[in-house]
Amino acid sequence: MQSSETTVVKKSKGDLAKELGFLAVHLIPLAALFTGATLFDWMVCIFLYVFRMFWITGGYHRYFSHKSYKTSRWFQFVIAFMAQTSAQKGALWWASHHRVHHRHSDQPEDPHSMKLYGFWHSHVGWIVGPDHKETNYKVIADYAKYPELVWLNKHHLVPPVVLALVVMALGGIVNGGSITEMFTTAGFSALFVGFFLSTVVLYHGTFSINSIMHKFGNQRYESGDESRNSLWLALLTLGEGWHNNHHYYEVAARQGFFWWEIDLTYYGLKVLSWLGLIWDLRGVPKHIKYSKNKEHAKQLAKQAKQKELEVEAA
Repeated sequence: MQSSETTVVKKSKGDLAKELGFLAVHLIPLAALFTGATLFDWMVCIFLYVFRMFWITGGYHRYFSHKSYKTSRWFQFVIAFMAQTSAQKGALWWASHHRVHHRHSDQPEDPHSMKLYGFWHSHVGWIVGPDHKETNYKVIADYAKYPELVWLNKHHLVPPVVLALVVMALGGIVNGGSITEMFTTAGFSALFVGFFLSTVVLYHGTFSINSIMHKFGNQRYESGDESRNSLWLALLTLGEGWHNNHHYYEVAARQGFFWWEIDLTYYGLKVLSWLGLIWDLRGVPKHIKYSKNKEHAKQLAKQAKQKELEVEAA
């Protein structure tokens, strides 16, 4: 239970260099006004939003933050690399801060509580500020033992730079007819719209879970915080909008607990499991799904166990 009296942790002033860099990323897509934009550029933009959102939700979040399934060492590197093409820093940085968020959700230690620190800080202020720029390797020690993940975390710009170059090359080929055109308007239009615009939209899709989903929506479960559920945000974020479900039982590979709660990330993870790339996806026990709070869940689990004993005895 949270205390009725909450002491808010004072946040440091913003980091001007990071704020300007973040602003620049938002302004770069406007350069497409000078290069123009093709249908191919817009198709890349949409594809990269969905593709990278999957790796954020299925990788950063459900794998590295919550260990909701298992995979091989080589494929966990692939997951981290793909997630980091989103330009949301390293997988270990992302997951370590998210674990702290769950341990102290909507309490003073929460890095991005909208309840305590307001919309701007919860949405983006905590990222561009100086307080949370380091990775707490103790919090993420289970993955920090892999040197390749630590290297990727420290060099978190490598994946987005690689992706940006690939997008430019494709732009050169499709828009200009040759890969040699990647450094002309053919490649730059693909870069500005396909890569940068999708990155900006991806930022705010991801950040909305930290901000909007702790203010607007419905609460099915008594999770002890302000987390809520929203169908439309679940659609925009491939399943992350079932946020109250997730905060109530965070280790599940699916966040849409019921069949009608659309969770596109979970469907993607199921496909990866059929391919043998991941396994042991953690489900949602019935006593969790049909309870209202943790005490009720214990009662339902006890009743289910009693029924099993009665069946065995019969």
